[in-house]
Amino acid sequence: MKIAIIKLSSLGDIVHATVVLQFIKKYCEAAEISWFADEKFGSILDSHPDIKEVIKLPLKDKKFVKTYKILSKFRNKFDIIIDLQGLIKSAIVGRILGKNLVGFDKFSAKEPLCSMFYNAKINCDYNENIIIRNLTLASKALNFKFTTSQIDNKIPCFKVNDDNFDFLDKNSKNLLIAPFASEKSKRYDKFKTVINGLKKYNIFISFGSEKEKAEALDLTKNTHAKLLPALSLNRMINLINKVDLVIGNDSGITHIAWAQNRASITIFGNRPSKRNAYKTDKNIVLDTGKKIDAKCIDKSDFCVCDIDPNLVIKEAKRLIDE
Repeated sequence: MKIAIIKLSSLGDIVHATVVLQFIKKYCEAAEISWFADEKFGSILDSHPDIKEVIKLPLKDKKFVKTYKILSKFRNKFDIIIDLQGLIKSAIVGRILGKNLVGFDKFSAKEPLCSMFYNAKINCDYNENIIIRNLTLASKALNFKFTTSQIDNKIPCFKVNDDNFDFLDKNSKNLLIAPFASEKSKRYDKFKTVINGLKKYNIFISFGSEKEKAEALDLTKNTHAKLLPALSLNRMINLINKVDLVIGNDSGITHIAWAQNRASITIFGNRPSKRNAYKTDKNIVLDTGKKIDAKCIDKSDFCVCDIDPNLVIKEAKRLIDE
């Protein structure tokens, strides 16, 4: 069976969606899976063993003619197309690819009008946990079942290579702090206090751009934290597989830790943690306790900064020392 998966962006959303691959392969070992992603994020999927081909689309750069030409090469090549994104643009991508397009119904999608493009429409509450949503859509599209126990016992979502990171301390616990996010309202502002409360651990700060690098350097001033070297996404996965804990905002880097079954603390503010993170014994979330509707996000709400850094420190020590 030839399957197309559409999950265009963002990095964190793509990371969360990769869990469906091992379930699809479990129930349909011969499946040939192609993944359509925006070229800004698609490289994280390049070496995935369950994906035959990653097709990168220049949608973020609004190169629509080029995108259409790329998609036209794949028209009517798939037995089924699964739109995990639930947006009008992703539904259009799917419709260009073929007619057997499955997606969320109008009550379940972020953009209800996208359901007009699907010939099979699946219901799943938009506020349901994102991992459950992704697997519900994939399982109903392909007629298999899953349990939360299977999610809890998943294999790591990404293949890793045995990178030799010389800067890691073999005689100490190594922590990665991912202090950035796609929106300012998702960014916690007390990481320096957290770092100073974890002085016995080896701490690295990640960054993704030159602007972020300057801010990351500021976190190393008057602390023992070190700036992480610039890494590709695939090398970042390799690193996360070696560190003892990742602490960060609701962002792609932090979610990779969950995908790889590595310990993590994800700090939430104006986003619903119950929806946007799958909690386990070693993947915990800290939030403000607010009830948040995923379709009604207040981007002017910086409540993430209200979270007590001492709580982050306490939970970090607990996870590391367990």
